[in-house]
Amino acid sequence: MVTLTIDGKTVEVPEGTTVLNAARAAGIEIPTLCDHPELTPYGGCRLCLVEIEGARTLMTSCTVPVGSNMKVQTKSPKVLAARKFVLSLIFSERNHFCPYCQVSGGDCDLQNSAYELDMTHWPLIPNYSPYPVDASHKYIVLDNNRCILCRRCVRACGELVGNHTLGFEERGAKSTLIADLGVPLGESTCVSCGTCVQVCPTGALIDRWSAYRGHRVDLDITQSICGGCSVGCSVEVLTRDNNLVRVEGDWEGPVNGGVLCERGRYSAVSEQRERITTPLVRKNGALEPATWEEALAAAAGRLQNREVAALASTRLSAEALYIFKKLFADGLKSGLVTTFEEGYTTAAASELAAARGAGFEGKLEDLKSADTVVIFGDDLTVEHRVAGFFVKRILPNGVRLLLVDTGANGLDGLSDLSLKYEPGKEVDVLRGIASAIIGKEESLASLAASTGIDAQSFQQAAELLKAAEKPVLVFGARFVAQQPQALPTLMDLADLTGAKVLGTKGGANSVTAAQYQLDSPFALNGHQVIYAALGDEDPSEDWVSRLSNVPGLVLQASYVSPLMDKADVVLPVANFQEQDGHFVNLEGRLQTARHALQPAADVRTNVEALTGLAAVLGVTVDDGWQEALAERLSSVAIAA
Repeated sequence: MVTLTIDGKTVEVPEGTTVLNAARAAGIEIPTLCDHPELTPYGGCRLCLVEIEGARTLMTSCTVPVGSNMKVQTKSPKVLAARKFVLSLIFSERNHFCPYCQVSGGDCDLQNSAYELDMTHWPLIPNYSPYPVDASHKYIVLDNNRCILCRRCVRACGELVGNHTLGFEERGAKSTLIADLGVPLGESTCVSCGTCVQVCPTGALIDRWSAYRGHRVDLDITQSICGGCSVGCSVEVLTRDNNLVRVEGDWEGPVNGGVLCERGRYSAVSEQRERITTPLVRKNGALEPATWEEALAAAAGRLQNREVAALASTRLSAEALYIFKKLFADGLKSGLVTTFEEGYTTAAASELAAARGAGFEGKLEDLKSADTVVIFGDDLTVEHRVAGFFVKRILPNGVRLLLVDTGANGLDGLSDLSLKYEPGKEVDVLRGIASAIIGKEESLASLAASTGIDAQSFQQAAELLKAAEKPVLVFGARFVAQQPQALPTLMDLADLTGAKVLGTKGGANSVTAAQYQLDSPFALNGHQVIYAALGDEDPSEDWVSRLSNVPGLVLQASYVSPLMDKADVVLPVANFQEQDGHFVNLEGRLQTARHALQPAADVRTNVEALTGLAAVLGVTVDDGWQEALAERLSSVAIAA
């Protein structure tokens, strides 16, 4: 620990702490523009200058580490004068005419810093040339006229997302923010994660969906999680008058640390699907509005004394999935109760956990410390993108990346080695890598012929893994779902190399569905009625086709979809932002989703819809959802 004095106050902090963070720990605020807690200190804006006794000049507090017995002044006349001068220069370089800017009035760090120093005008006459505004992106507007060259966006794109789309051209005051080699942002390699917008301290990068709809202080903020996939990112949902304004990453989030992907940040605010706002019952061949009592009675009438198959979305909460199982598996004794995923993303892992008698998967945190990452059968630029960001951000540190897939992968251009194999040969691929590691040359020729991967590539993969000290093997459902021995063989390779293993799963509550044994294949066998608890999931064309000829269908859904064409009863339910619930992410973390919006008057939550139906059917349900999570051995350790 190091002891120093800041503004006459004695502070004790760990060695290596910056003066800025030491001041923050002591409750002393130092203004900043280029600094961000999640980014490497940069020292570019010079606003955080402080006076350190014995130093020849003022120092940037964000880059200077503390020293024993150091004496720091953060508000001396010399410091305050320097800050005013720095702000004066920044205001003079670009068009910072605040009344026209959408972040003016509380959301602009530049303006707020000026007000804190009682600046009411521009001491220097602005001298700038106008820049064109880039509005080519579907979510983001880039306005270099508002840019202060802090490079937060560039650093966030590289350090947090690993995409390196943003950069600067020209020098000094003529520097301009560009995408790639100067192409429009909407035509660039941008992955639409929006991290650059969230870290921008001014109005240079704005979210076109929420612009001019209210400052942060005017909005209601709800801490929740994203339901887009099984990663389970923490989010802040910003609303006003029961309208969704925008979604931001929660910088304190234990899973994502503030980073979101396009789906997590923008899918909810840009939603264009039509809502179902009243119960519907089919009469004379057409769906007609009905009361909830009528709709539940009609649904119960179609379900009673019939062979029923039940499907649920893995976007439903643990509470809803538990009641779903109690109603259909335990209450109605249906032999086919599963999810729209059919266990495709989890069944292999659950079976292996049972066979091994213990869980075997690691944590997302393992990716951040890995020196070699091998990804089997998953494109992390398409699904589970934040996990992909974790991989991409560590590659510049010398981390080796090996891809094993049947076709093109979005990470191919970043990999050290990419093995493309014939579909259905997953076990042979794993055996080929293992044979190369232990030197079984006689096996390589036949395995190369079987998989389509040449022996030299197997040797290269083996060399990467043999040199690794902290390897992590990531597997997707595509790699382990086709062959029963694929995952056990992958675990043999993990044991051989000392690697940690992580599966990407599927929907937000795939793990919960697996724990409730809602992971059977969907195969109709004389079933007369299908109950589909779709929630707010958008049914795939495959599912629409598979359910197109069912004898009877009761649909529990938030949005209009082609499935309604076959439905006898439609029960309108809340979407993800309109209901509370619990979710288990891909690494076993039990998290809470909180409602940020109120649903329409005739719309119920999934739990309310299922509970109401159970009451009409005379089926007793309870709230033992959390205890039921532990009734089956899981491949991941489930904990709050």
